[in-house]
This record gives sequence, C-alpha cells and structure tokens, in this order.
Amino acid sequence: MAANDLREFASNEVTDRPVLNDDAPHLLIVDDDERLRSVLRRYLVRNGFRITEAQDAAAARTKLQSLSFDLVILDVMMPGESGVTFLANLRQESRVPVLMLTAMSEPADRIAGLEKGADDYLVKPFEPRELVLRLRNILHRNPAPPAVEPVTTISLGDCLLDLVREELFFKGSIVHLTAGETTLLMALAKCAGQPLSRDALNAYGRFNGTERTVDVQITRLRRKIERDPKFPRYLQTVRGTGYMLKPD
Repeated sequence: MAANDLREFASNEVTDRPVLNDDAPHLLIVDDDERLRSVLRRYLVRNGFRITEAQDAAAARTKLQSLSFDLVILDVMMPGESGVTFLANLRQESRVPVLMLTAMSEPADRIAGLEKGADDYLVKPFEPRELVLRLRNILHRNPAPPAVEPVTTISLGDCLLDLVREELFFKGSIVHLTAGETTLLMALAKCAGQPLSRDALNAYGRFNGTERTVDVQITRLRRKIERDPKFPRYLQTVRGTGYMLKPD
C-alpha cells in the first residue's frame, strides 16, 4: 500500500476498543511491510480479533509451529519465499484458512493463489471494512473445531495411570513405584502405541546403565501391571526395537 492508502486505512479505524478474550479469533498477519502490519493489527484488534505478526515466510512458519491460529492473512510478494510458495508448503500439513493480499490484480495471479489453497483473495489497496467482512465470512465457513479435552488417564486393565499426578492405581489403590519405574512408565505413556528403543528409554530415564537396566525396570513394571508378566498385554516387547505401552 502507498502512504496515502495507509493513512486512509488508519483513518477508518473504529474508536470503540473491545475487550478481547481467548475466544476472539486469532489471526496471523504475514507481510514484509511493517507499516501495513501495524495498521492492520490496530484496525483488526479494534474489530475484535487477536493478532500475531510475521515479517516473512520463515517467521510465519515458526509462529505456526508454536501457536494456534484461526486464519492467516498472507502477502503474496515477500522477499525470499513468496506467499504462494509458502502457501503451497503450508497446505501439505495444515488446513488453516488463508486470505491472500496482493498488489497484483491480474486474474492469473489470483487464480494461482486460489489453486494453491487460498480461501480468498484481496487486491491492494482495499477498503478495510471489506477486509473484515471477508475475514468473518471465511471464519463462518471454517468454524474452529471443538476443543479436545486432554487425556489425563490411561487404562491398563485393572490398573489406571494418572498422567497428571504420575501415579499408578490398581483397583483404586495406589501402587508404589520407584522413581525409575515412574519415569520409564511416563515415557512410554507419552508415546502410547509407539515403540521406543532401549537406548531412548535409557536416556529418558537417565539410568546411566546399559540396555539391561531398562529390561530390569520393565520386568518390575510388568509385575505391577500385568495379570501374567510372562505374557504381557500392556507392556509389550517390540522385537528389534524395544518396548511399547498399549493401553485398552
């Protein structure tokens, strides 16, 4: 946007600032123009959005790995990785809605962005109220998924592993575990259904021993969890790899 466009955009800001909460839509603005990002952020915050900024594709990728967003506002022309290329890579791993901003008004350019997975396209300069309407329309078409309650317990037959308290119960009574057994069991629980090597478990538990040390700990745990430790149902051996916790 030119300087005049930025001033006009800023002059259209609403004066009533809402009180934002965690339920407000969280948007990521990806644009190398710092002034435009600043104006967009102020205007969108005052229209009820939470905003995070990124100056290029690399910064945006870092933000997306650490935060959850409801929508991405993505500039097409950026130094380094372009918005179109970034979007193509993003679509391999995420369906987060994307509205693209560009100074290019040719139909072929818009089509290219839409073909890569953009949900909408807006040409600069634009009317700020139109931007807000487009954002809300996209969010209406792509409602946020319902929150998933975190798993706090794992069922192992007659045993129940409390992941928050890091305690094991047998038919309601607490089972005494050593520090090493607790560490090993929690490591397996965090990767339930996936095999972990003895080396990985040894390093995680900081046993400072050999693979045999892990085997001893597993044998002790099986005595406390399995109905028949000789034929384990939950603490399984994965040949050639290590061990795996397989809950009910």
